[in-house]
Parts: sequence; structure tokens; C-alpha cells
Amino acid sequence: MALALSERSFDEVAMLKLSPVSSRPGAPGIVTLSQREKAAIVVRFLLSEGAELTLADLPEDLQAALTVQFGQMRHVDRATLAAVVAEFAEELEQIALLFPRDVAGALTALDGRISPQTAARLRREAGVRQTGDPWDRLRMLPADKLLPFLSSESVEVAAVMLSKLDVAKSADLLSRLPGTEARRIAYAMSLTGAVTPDAVYRIGLSLAMQLDAVPDRAFSEDPEQRVGEILNMSSPATRDDVLTGLEETDAQFAQSVRRAIFTFADIPARINPRDAPKITRGLDQPTLVRALAHARALGGNAEDAADFILGNISQRMADGLREEVTQTGKVKVKAGEDAMSAVIATIRELVASGEMAMRQRGSDEEDE
Repeated sequence: MALALSERSFDEVAMLKLSPVSSRPGAPGIVTLSQREKAAIVVRFLLSEGAELTLADLPEDLQAALTVQFGQMRHVDRATLAAVVAEFAEELEQIALLFPRDVAGALTALDGRISPQTAARLRREAGVRQTGDPWDRLRMLPADKLLPFLSSESVEVAAVMLSKLDVAKSADLLSRLPGTEARRIAYAMSLTGAVTPDAVYRIGLSLAMQLDAVPDRAFSEDPEQRVGEILNMSSPATRDDVLTGLEETDAQFAQSVRRAIFTFADIPARINPRDAPKITRGLDQPTLVRALAHARALGGNAEDAADFILGNISQRMADGLREEVTQTGKVKVKAGEDAMSAVIATIRELVASGEMAMRQRGSDEEDE
């Protein structure tokens, strides 16, 4: 019975709200116990049996009442313990279903089963904040999402933030700031020795709340990324025409779109040589041959990309492909462009699945 009780979910204990187990008047050797005494006995018994009880899930007043009662208890004889535990077990056996105690618990229970938009709306309407350590949530964000906080918050808050993030991410963020601002934040970090855990938690909660205050987005990707994805699959003529028009309308947006675009000619700069065989394995050979043939006919950066692929696969396979490219001769423009687009689509699928990484433009290192 002790083992069975120790394995029960603490939600069941919390649901009882430290209520007493039913009294047994007249039971020999059993003294009359109050609600808090019986609750303290049950919790103490579960802890002694190795149960993982998350007491922090209880309301603070109940946590305080339980702690005070623990301090007042001394010892309990075997007969009293057996009676209290047996009654508590009997009460638990009558419970068939347990529902969360509030909207926060309901949102946790239904996480992944209702849409993010519905969950966000319910959270706002009920005034429910994200549960758990807010810093865990902040650590999961990419540097681009965290950078605005460094610019908008005080240097003291920025110093705490960099102290709580992973070292690599903090270094990345600091490198993106102007020198003067970076030095001020670095100095402020030297003054964080006396910051209390409660203050750090409240800063994290405030930053997480700002994330919750951002309106729901209809699209998960940024506009420049969406435009870049479309232009990736467009013909070179269409891509160049659109980019020229964007530069005339909004040069900054056009520059962001260019960074998001990944074309056949970008392969040598953004793909690690050891990943070239993965590209060839993901394509049927006729498509790959058409892409290589068209790229060689175009010359310039496109030909360099074809040579990059051939130069980083097995010698035997490369020789076979070169021979087929020669035999194929000139490829129709539309067929060649479609084949090169198929190569790009294969690379993007490999990146999305985590099988390979893509380098940043102008970087000698892979994206992690």
C-alpha cells in the first residue's frame, strides 16, 4: 500500500486541498487529529516513501499551513499512521477523474491539442501567464528575438539577461551591439553580484510577459523570408526583376530578401563540402544531370556550383556524371531551371530535417 500511495500523482493530493481523511470514531488507540495534522501525516509519509511531491503547485497559503504544521508535529505511532494512510487511500480510490484546478492547468493539459491562437486568447482573457521558469522560455528564443530587449531595456536588466542566457548566445548578442552600449552592459554585469533570485525571476517574468503581449501573427515566418522562399523557386528573370523593383521601393527590405534567397549559385558559399553527397543521393540522376548541364552552360557562379558538387562526391560518381552531362549537351532553359530548382528544394528539405546545415552568407562556419 505504501508503494502504491507513493506513486500516486501529487495532483490528487493537491486536489484534496489538505482536507482530512474521514475520521474513525471509536478506533482503538487512535487519537483525534485535525485536518492539518492528517494532511501533514500523509505528505510526510509520501515523502518518506520517495514520492516526488511538487509542493510548489499548491496555493501559497496551503504551503505555509503545511510547513507550520510540520514544525509543530513530533511523532506518530504505527497504529495512527496506518489508520490515517488507510483512510486517505480509501478517499483516493473513490476518485475516477481529475480535472485541472484552473485555466492555467487546463491550458497545460490541452497543450498541443488546441490551436496556439486559442490558447493565447484564453491566456490573455483569464490573465494567465506562462507557467514554469520564464528564463527557460527566453533561452529557447533565437538571438534575433532577444536583441530588441537589450536595446529597449535598461543596462541593469540587459546585464541580468546576458548573465542568465547561454554563454554562446550572450556573446553573439553582445557582438551585435554598438561598442559603447556593449561596454556599458559588460560593466553592469560586474554589479549583479547582489541581485536576489526573486529579482532575477521578476525580470524574466517581465520579459516573458512582453512576449505574450505581442499580437498573434498569421504567418510564422518573417515577410522577407516568405518572399525569399517564393523567389527561390522562381525563374532567374522573374527573381531579378522583382528584386530590382524592391530595391527601388524599399532598399532595406530588398537587402533582407536577398539574404533569405538561396539559389543554385549560392551552393559553394553556403553548403559544407562534406554534405555534397547528400544532395546527389536525394535526387534522381536525370534531374541532377540536367541541372549540372544547364549550370555549366550558364557559366560563372552557376558553373562554379556544378564544379563544387562534382568535386566533393566520389571520383567514380563524378566521372559518370561528367560523361552524362557531355552526352546530354545543351538543355532547354525551362528544363534546366526546373532541374536546378529541384536541387535547391532537395537541399532545403535536408536542412529542414536536420540532416545538413547551411552556412550564413559571408561566414566560414556552419549554422548550428
